[in-house]
Parts: sequence; C-alpha cells; structure tokens
Amino acid sequence: MISLLLDTSNFKLVVAVVDEDKNEVLSYYNEKLNSDLSVKVFEVIKQCIDNANIIPNDIDKIYSITGPGSFTGVRIGVTICKTFAWTLNKKVIPISSLEVLASTNTNYELNVAMIDARRDCVYAGVYDNILNTVIEDRYISIEQLLLELKDKNYILISDDDFENLKKIDSKIDILKVINKHKNDVGVNPHSLNPTYLKITEAEAKLQTKNND
Repeated sequence: MISLLLDTSNFKLVVAVVDEDKNEVLSYYNEKLNSDLSVKVFEVIKQCIDNANIIPNDIDKIYSITGPGSFTGVRIGVTICKTFAWTLNKKVIPISSLEVLASTNTNYELNVAMIDARRDCVYAGVYDNILNTVIEDRYISIEQLLLELKDKNYILISDDDFENLKKIDSKIDILKVINKHKNDVGVNPHSLNPTYLKITEAEAKLQTKNND
C-alpha cells in the first residue's frame, strides 16, 4: 500500500511517499521554504512521486497534517489533500502537526512539541515516545506550559526559535507517524478540516465588537 504524507503547517514543507507493506520511505522532502509555498508545494509533490517511481493513481491513501500552525499554510495543505483525495477517490487521514514534531526520537519520557503562536504563547502537545497523547494539543502560554511540566521528565521540540528556552529541533520519524495511523479509518475528503486551536485576530475583534 502506497501513501502520501503532506505537511505545510509551518515554515517547513514536508512531503513523503511511503510503501506501508515494506515499511519503507520511498521519497522524502523536508526543507525550509525559500519561495512561496503555494508555488513550491506542487513542484515538490510531483518530484517526490517521480522519485518514488510511481504515478498518482498508485497512491492508496493520503495523510494530511491538519495543524495547528500557520493559518495560511494549514489551509493550503488541507485544500491540496482534499482535492487530491476527492479527484482520485482516495482515503484521507488527518494527523496533528504537533504529533509529527513529537515523533522525534529522544531519551525522555515526554516529548513536548511546540509551534510559536506569538505573544509568548505556543501551540503545544505532549506525547510519549510511541506517540500516545499525554496532554491534548492546545493553545497555551509558555509560562503556563512550563509550570504544568514542572518535575516531569520531558524535552521541548520545536523548529521555531525561543529566547531563553532550551529545546531541540525536530527530526521527524515518518515511519513512526505512519505506523501509528496506518489502521485509521480515515475521513471523507469533504469533511477534512484544518485544526487551528486559536481563532484569528480578525475573528477575535469581530467577536469583541459583537459583544459590545
């Protein structure tokens, strides 16, 4: 069974083609974006499919990283996965961007995945080393997160930079992510939605205005 994984939720673009029967990554791309995401992503997907020596119709299912992260990035990735899955009549499986970061192999009891949400807040999720959820993904202040993690054996994992905060960069284990979700039923492409965890500033201002 051949699968495609797409993650556009942060400033990195991650694309992987995996042979699940052989438990083998056929092609993989994980790079910081040096050009516009909406242009680069299609080129990279085509490149990964070509490098795997397959055609789009060979893909049996699609793993869509649905966020949280960049509002624009998440929307782009989810839209591409929805369109791809609907056009080719493929199954689509949603996965958290924080879980993907937490797939990094460490010697700690807890992997705390974080994405910068600005204003001293983060999107954070806490997982063990086999990707079981310990604390659900959420939007939280860094101060509160560290307070809740006090006295626990953990490591912070993020590809963002934080002042005065010790963390490591992610080293995504694609096969760990795939193996965690390969038996998931999946969803209809039309019901696939982004996971934001936090409303936009425009939505917050509108809510405030409506409540006045």
